[in-house]
Amino acid sequence: MILLNFSHPITPNQQEQIEALTQQKIQRIIAVMPQFDEQRPFAPQVQALLAQVELTPEEWQSAPLLVVLPSLNFIAAVLLAELHGRMGYFPPIVRTRPAANTTPRRYEVAEILDLQQIRDEARRKR
Repeated sequence: MILLNFSHPITPNQQEQIEALTQQKIQRIIAVMPQFDEQRPFAPQVQALLAQVELTPEEWQSAPLLVVLPSLNFIAAVLLAELHGRMGYFPPIVRTRPAANTTPRRYEVAEILDLQQIRDEARRKR
């Protein structure tokens, strides 16, 4: 599995949590931190961000990809649209949360959200 990380660095503990939840080994982590200019349109900036991800068109469509979204909702929304266009489906994403009773604050993996499955189930409710 390839982990595309558009957020904070993944700790070894978080990597173990992801592998336990997915029951797959992370073969490669591609980390690209978004640094957006809020005065410029986001779509071209997302395209430039994804240009830094060294995947072939075939890998975009067939490699097992898992995504950690950026925290800014506008960037995440545009990124999901772009990923869907490249992949042909919505990718599964990692949801993190603050770990309980930790100082300093630490984040843990809460769940893996299968966005395509969520979308497919929502279609049945139309």
